[in-house]
Amino acid sequence: MKDFIIPVDRDMGTPARKGKPVTLTIDGFEVTVPEGTSVLRAAAEIGIQIPKLCASDNLEAFGSCRLCAVEIEGRRGTPASCTTPVAPGMVVDTNSTKVRKIRKGVMELYISDHPLDCLTCSANGDCELQDMAGAVGLRDVRYKAPENGGLANHFSARNTSGEANPEWLPKDDSNPYFSYDPSKCIVCNRCVRACEEVQGTFALTIAGRGFDSRVSAGGAGDDFLSSDCVSCGACVQACPTATLQEKSIIEMGTPDRSVVTTCAYCGVGCSFKAEMQGDDLVRMVPYKHGKANRGHSCVKGRFAYGYANHRDRILNPMIRDTIDEPWREVSWDEALTFAANRLRALQDTYGKKSIGVITSSRCTNEETFLVQKLTRAVFGNNNTDTCARVCHSPTGYGLGQTFGTSAGTQDFDSVEQTDVVIVIGANPTDGHPVFASRLKKRLRAGAKLIVIDPRRIDLVKSAHIEASHHLALTPGTNVAVVTALAHVIVTEGLMDEAFIRERCDWDEFQVYAEFVSEARHSPEATQLLTGVPAEELRAAARTFARGGNGAIYYGLGVTEHSQGSTTVMGIANLAMLTGNIGRPGVGVNPLRGQNNVQGSCDMGSFPHELPGYRHVKLPEVREIFETTWGVQIDPEPGLRIPNMLDAAVEGSFKGLYCQGEDILQSDPDTKHVAAGLAAMDCVIVHDLFLNETANYAHVFLPGSTFLEKDGTFTNAERRINRVRRVMAPKNGYADWEVTQLLANAMGAGWSYTHPSQIMDEIAATTPSFAGVDYALLEEKGSVQWPCNEDHPEGTPLMHVDGFVRGKGRFIVTEYVATDEKTGPRFPLLLTTGRILSQYNVGAQTRRTDNVVWHDGDVLEIHPHDAENRGLNDGDWVKLASRSGETTLKAKVTDRVSPGVVYTTFHHPDTQANVITTDYSDWATNCPEYKVTAVQVSPSNGPTDWQEDYAAQAERSRRILPAAG
Repeated sequence: MKDFIIPVDRDMGTPARKGKPVTLTIDGFEVTVPEGTSVLRAAAEIGIQIPKLCASDNLEAFGSCRLCAVEIEGRRGTPASCTTPVAPGMVVDTNSTKVRKIRKGVMELYISDHPLDCLTCSANGDCELQDMAGAVGLRDVRYKAPENGGLANHFSARNTSGEANPEWLPKDDSNPYFSYDPSKCIVCNRCVRACEEVQGTFALTIAGRGFDSRVSAGGAGDDFLSSDCVSCGACVQACPTATLQEKSIIEMGTPDRSVVTTCAYCGVGCSFKAEMQGDDLVRMVPYKHGKANRGHSCVKGRFAYGYANHRDRILNPMIRDTIDEPWREVSWDEALTFAANRLRALQDTYGKKSIGVITSSRCTNEETFLVQKLTRAVFGNNNTDTCARVCHSPTGYGLGQTFGTSAGTQDFDSVEQTDVVIVIGANPTDGHPVFASRLKKRLRAGAKLIVIDPRRIDLVKSAHIEASHHLALTPGTNVAVVTALAHVIVTEGLMDEAFIRERCDWDEFQVYAEFVSEARHSPEATQLLTGVPAEELRAAARTFARGGNGAIYYGLGVTEHSQGSTTVMGIANLAMLTGNIGRPGVGVNPLRGQNNVQGSCDMGSFPHELPGYRHVKLPEVREIFETTWGVQIDPEPGLRIPNMLDAAVEGSFKGLYCQGEDILQSDPDTKHVAAGLAAMDCVIVHDLFLNETANYAHVFLPGSTFLEKDGTFTNAERRINRVRRVMAPKNGYADWEVTQLLANAMGAGWSYTHPSQIMDEIAATTPSFAGVDYALLEEKGSVQWPCNEDHPEGTPLMHVDGFVRGKGRFIVTEYVATDEKTGPRFPLLLTTGRILSQYNVGAQTRRTDNVVWHDGDVLEIHPHDAENRGLNDGDWVKLASRSGETTLKAKVTDRVSPGVVYTTFHHPDTQANVITTDYSDWATNCPEYKVTAVQVSPSNGPTDWQEDYAAQAERSRRILPAAG
């Protein structure tokens, strides 16, 4: 397998353009580029590097530094090449005596107000100002302080008389990850423009005029931490000097090598260059050739990698006979033998179906494939489940039923061509921030937005964007709202009949159209149920149907309901009704919550499906794997996690191997999860830290981070991205090796030596991956499945000429109210979600400096509901449901509607899931996290349950000193 060669990463100065070809001459060389291309970029295309400071190829041209001046035959002056578009027959001289003199003079002015501490500067060796000074040949600065006087500057704290310099400002170290040193700022505006154009937050500006111009974060009293800055790092990446600099660079120095890999946080799947010094990670830099993120990042992917070296990380295997005992550190051989013997003994006593596995949506495709293979080929059953079912299994079911495939239809680039967007049950700015930045850029360019969410998320209104419609529905009424939208489209004749006749089953459409046309589905009839004003809903439906390219993006606010699958089918119906499938700018796009949720589904993590979403009951499918693996596969579906826990309480399910998943914190009805785990005789936790589930474990196998392994992740757009080993595993093994060691301890005889061999096995057994191997991924960077003989380079857009299932299928979506109802005891509805700085159960982000933004879960409550209960902002409150109760602090805000409260689930001391119930989606058992009837009341501190839980967790985490 050939090594991945990083493509040329040089900055081309201005963005690429599309248009008819234009030919010009630069320094005697003829070049042809698209119309609209800048002279600066055209020169770069043929290897001529015109000096620049304010220009960058991810920002629109600005023309402030004047360093890129050129001469153009037939034109007066020396125009800036960054802002000058090419023209046919243009003749450009980039290096005349005149422009060389101008550039040297410009650079001299910059250097006259810049500290000359290059040798000790943190940007030494990585400073564009330093590079450009060399490029223009600057050797001296003529501007000197007059005799017995001073020269006004921004970099000296005191003048020659020892008096304070009023122009000097101290360094701002408020942000935990980067510093702002005003003394080194050249006011190029790149940071401000990156915050506006790339991130879309508009947190930075240039304050003052002329010599007094400074970069300012927020208002007069703000620093970077207190401002609107979201710490995405775009400004740091844009800065050409050490003005904005990662603290890791300041502390560790300049990196000497880099490895391209994939972020292990959300489902966007951003590509990064991990920049190293030896085996130490210095910084993560978003990779400009990454097709999911296009060179952008968020605070988690860019900065929150410190958990890999956190003191809480467990690096040695541990065992104990009972969960009341302290842990004992042992060798890998002893731990694996202990685990294998226990599992075999349980199967001998209780039967082969008495044990099972849980795969991880944070691990690689190859690792997940091996874990489900472990239960099917070694344990001899189909008892495998994954957190992907707990979040997006309704996506798989709903899209599979309507379109014929269990994944989103577009790539992320598609959003650049959309005209109207529906965001339903998702909060992209917090959950998928890099995609949100691309969406906001399209909205600023004129696309319309419809938000369907009970909470006023940032997309409803923030800097320079505002939703055309916000349908603030009552939690649990998604199906009614989506059906009402379809009612308006059908009854007002707004559907795309030609598309429906050509691409969909017309008879099924007729049945569906008759159903949605019924008066009971009108916005007026459903208004009382959904809380959405009828006229607002009608206007939103018309906007979507008439708006041009229409795209739908949705998240867990759709799937984590008792009718999650029904809502997904309703969304698919909307897309087919309006003909918004099969081309750029449209489609149905689930925003996956974790880095490999899509991949864990693809790899056969469900108890009824083998890899590739093929039912285990089908003999022709089993035969493929039986031939490859040399075993018989059970034709009966296995147990899902809730079934495993139920069976454990009943006494028939006794052993569990749980890789990279914390079900005690992430799954609903915490007390029931705890009871199920406590009833098992062998719980094996394979993770980085002693997580909450490990409180009930008998074996702990230390895991490896994404930095310590090779493999692939599959993101929300079906993109298979390479994960590359950046450093050696600190625990000794990558996770796939640990699973293989456990399998072999049970007699499997596996002999993989590299994850590429596992991918070859995936390709040989899974049609949608048939054309995938590491050589292709090294060549292309990434591919989107299906990748096979018909699509050898992958499939960016699905259902272009027809649906995978043939004809698109309209399905009747009858609203059925959840069994979880409010009443006198529990009059409020709780819904849950995420926040930008934290990720999932927080196991990683809580062990980074991200806690400065969110050090505990809070309960958002409307001022009306707070006043009725005598609550003030910051008060401790008790949150109670039929399942349990917990305490946390209140945040009084009108982001939520009256009658609705909201919290996150990132912190185990809150354990928000002790509140949630065991109600779930009718088709997939996806838990109903988003609708729980609750009461909120004042509290003096933790509940008895929280105190008992904390005490039990502390006892469970005792570790005996290692034997001498």
